[in-house]
Amino acid sequence: MLRLTGLTLPLDHADDAMAPAICARLGISPERLRGFTVFRRGNDARRKSAILLVYTVDVDITDEDEVLARFAKDHDIRPTPDMDYRFPVRAPEGWSGLRPVVVGAGPCGLFAGLILAQMGFRPIILDRGKIVRERTKDTWGLWRRSQLNPESNVQFGEGGAGTFSDGKLYCRVKDPRFLGRKVLEEFVKAGAPDDILFEAHPHIGTFRLVTMVESLRETIEALGGEYRWQTRVEDLELERAADGNLAVRGLHLHNGDFLEADHVVLAVGHSARSTFEMLHRRGVHIEAKAFSIGVRIEHPQAWIDEARYGKFARHPILGTAAYSLAHHCANERTVYSFCMCPGGRVVAATSEEGRVVTNGMSQYSRAEFNANSGLVVAIDPARDYPDGPLAGIDFQRHWESLAYTAGGSSYNAPGQTVGDFLARRASTALGSVTPSYKPGVTPTDLSTCLPGFAVEAMREALPVFGRQLARYDHPEVVMTGVETRTSSPVRITRGKDFHSLNTARLFPAGEGAGYAGGILSAAIDGIKVAEAVAASITRER
Repeated sequence: MLRLTGLTLPLDHADDAMAPAICARLGISPERLRGFTVFRRGNDARRKSAILLVYTVDVDITDEDEVLARFAKDHDIRPTPDMDYRFPVRAPEGWSGLRPVVVGAGPCGLFAGLILAQMGFRPIILDRGKIVRERTKDTWGLWRRSQLNPESNVQFGEGGAGTFSDGKLYCRVKDPRFLGRKVLEEFVKAGAPDDILFEAHPHIGTFRLVTMVESLRETIEALGGEYRWQTRVEDLELERAADGNLAVRGLHLHNGDFLEADHVVLAVGHSARSTFEMLHRRGVHIEAKAFSIGVRIEHPQAWIDEARYGKFARHPILGTAAYSLAHHCANERTVYSFCMCPGGRVVAATSEEGRVVTNGMSQYSRAEFNANSGLVVAIDPARDYPDGPLAGIDFQRHWESLAYTAGGSSYNAPGQTVGDFLARRASTALGSVTPSYKPGVTPTDLSTCLPGFAVEAMREALPVFGRQLARYDHPEVVMTGVETRTSSPVRITRGKDFHSLNTARLFPAGEGAGYAGGILSAAIDGIKVAEAVAASITRER
């Protein structure tokens, strides 16, 4: 098989146009083409008058060597890579050692648990939150009744923060072993639509994620894995290893129980602040990490569709349009769009009382009226919170508390129109763009709950983005704040063997540990860590 990339066809090409295009690109007769499958489909919308579909195709032809020799210098024509996942080790027959423990049931913990279960190690998975259906009810309690459950919300519970998101399944991590393909295939087995296997920017949406998470849980349990819900890790039991470093020997749980464990995966997510504090107290190596701060900005989805696709807006193949924007400011800050959710809504995402946090969410259909994304400013420890490994958490909490106050101390979000924000005046009412955030939005001055440098940078970037994307900076576009949970404020440092840098058999993993950003990259990291755990177990045996 050959993999042909960058094959372009018109947006409304005929169903039978692919085969002739493949033959023309390879310079072969139709008789030599035995078959093909579409591996990926994207689009090129740079010319709105003639949007193209861009395909990557796996092709079965006669005499492949002749074509490869003729296109030896063409990187768009190569042998199809082997993308089958193979387990590097499996549990030895009759293995009866201590079961590995995975802390956290988000995308990273889910795939760490799944791979360990598929290798025969029967993991125990702990999560401080609830199963996904019960967690959904608690989350709606905040959105509908302003009632927060600090242990069961957008951040904590089965599926992790990614459950209440757009469900994007693409990332920029290098993936030479095609672990992302393994993730997508497991998602399809669990009920995801087949198109996530070939769309260039696949997504699932919250409702489908809920049922998929349940299906994956059932798979893990059928393989001997065990879940323990509403189980928070309060402390680590450590011992000194022979080399003088620390080593894990168990977990102290919030209910007073002790769980003996000598291989622990920490997949706790970016909002596990009490866990970060505990790790720091225990001497586990942890350091401050960069993240971003800003707001959620909402536009009518029809505006974004028209700006991106012109006359082809709302074409069924193109679907709802997304965007990606970035600007380097005069104050040496970078402003960029983050976690763009077409046809979605802004959601309340706090996990602590007396604080307001915003995030974005979409369903698979992306059919709601507004588009939203983070409009955020990059920050870093040395410049903005230099006072130790946990200083980024204090930084987040400070602005989240101010947002709570600015919103009326009721979990309403503070909001402001772009026109008022640029004019440096508080909003007293909102315009034609209706914010989607629940429980509600209080018009105010967002500069009271954001750092001055971020406000300055955003005011510079908005008109720039308006020139790149029509009506982006329209005066009635609405912003709600604050967006602080763009990524983890810490990194739980690990070595090349995936063990904590100074604590043996403790495996920091995923977004909370500072090694991923989003569903797919977190799941990929979970696979890598599971493999490292399995290797460690079998090596010790």
